Amino acid sequence: MLRVQGQVFFIFMAQYLTKERYDELTRELQRLKDEGRHDVALRLKHAKSLGDLSENSEYQETRDAQASLERRIRELDDLLKHCQIIASKVSSDRITVGSHVQLKKNNETVRYTIVGSNEAQPSLGLISNESPVGRTLLGRRAGEAIEVTTFKGVIRYEIMRIE
Repeated sequence: MLRVQGQVFFIFMAQYLTKERYDELTRELQRLKDEGRHDVALRLKHAKSLGDLSENSEYQETRDAQASLERRIRELDDLLKHCQIIASKVSSDRITVGSHVQLKKNNETVRYTIVGSNEAQPSLGLISNESPVGRTLLGRRAGEAIEVTTFKGVIRYEIMRIE
């Protein structure tokens, strides 16, 4: 969000998604729009039939569930409209989003895949292009050495291979 002279502007930065993740989120969005909305509508109808809405906890809970559902639908809709699909064939010359990299750190070999922040799972070797390591790797070539400053200090990596 950017505020200029009292006006608010929303800035959408493209999120990177693999084709698989894009398809998965598209299916979730469709399921929420179809089944999710239908389920909430049935629950609301039932809750309304119970009488006085001002003291009807089931009605209030269902309205909260409806608000959460609609919020998730908007989030997914915005994400899918503004995302960039990671190319399945990435250049092995330079590191880009979608690259698989093999790095050497303190005589230990580590492997990472550079993904968008929406798909990052560092424990599985999926690091975000926005993370300190991911951001520093982008555009680099095999054979280069990099230093990354993290909250644990400076870490030195040597780029062994890009796939």
